[in-house]
Amino acid sequence: MVGSSHEALHRIFQKDPTLLTKALQKVLRVPFPEPREIAALNIDLTEIEPVERRVDTLLRAETDEGTYLLVVESQGKVDERKRGSWPYYLSYLYEKYRCEPVLIVITQSSSTARWAARPIRLGFPGWESLTVRPLVLGPDNVPVIADERQAEKDVPLAVLSAMTHGRGPQAAAILESLAAALRTIDPDSAAVFVQFVDSCLADPQAKQMWRDLMTAIQYFWRHPLAEQVREEGRIQDRQEMTLRILEWRGVSVPTSVRERVMACTDLDQLEAWAQRAVHATNATELFTEE
Repeated sequence: MVGSSHEALHRIFQKDPTLLTKALQKVLRVPFPEPREIAALNIDLTEIEPVERRVDTLLRAETDEGTYLLVVESQGKVDERKRGSWPYYLSYLYEKYRCEPVLIVITQSSSTARWAARPIRLGFPGWESLTVRPLVLGPDNVPVIADERQAEKDVPLAVLSAMTHGRGPQAAAILESLAAALRTIDPDSAAVFVQFVDSCLADPQAKQMWRDLMTAIQYFWRHPLAEQVREEGRIQDRQEMTLRILEWRGVSVPTSVRERVMACTDLDQLEAWAQRAVHATNATELFTEE
């Protein structure tokens, strides 16, 4: 399954990009134009210099009023470094694509949402050279969808509701309504949404309840697409664990090593590298026996 709630929160938008524009229009009341087409773009913002910068999801939306870049960031907690990173992302993307970037922050925390919504003003007070106003989706503005019929009318929004309200007092009703609504959509989409919700539920009771609900719909867990999502999550977890072991031990990880590890999709190979990382004194020792 998907490795973390951070991963799940932005992968849902890759699965259904129109959910972003719906959220802007219906939740934040932003008059964003209806897109004719939405395309996923490369999330890597790394420059030639050895500074790695990546956004979580990057989509290009073509509308009658122009082209927009939808920059999605999943934010689990307050991180003041982002108040420097976000302006950089937007400026870089505008320079690269020459179209308007829109920053959207997704969070499950009310306090994080309030922090993220604060405008970022750079420059002399009152004459700022740059102002960034993130659009924030969180538990305080994403609607609670705890009614089965309402969930059936807009299943992706019901999924977002479960992902942002999964630890609240109405979690049980939200999950039950979503479970019923998932039966009404195509199995491929349902299989992926099941995995996303399972991955983002941090409350143990809510997660167990969701899994109990899903035992009545065994098809989702056996579906090849659901297994593919789980496999992708396992691969990413192993890739990141290998690199984290080296970093925890104070071993410098060159870009070439990082890229080779992140490009590998063989779980057995990644497991072997992770074991070598425990004892390696140099990152390239991961590959010595190959």
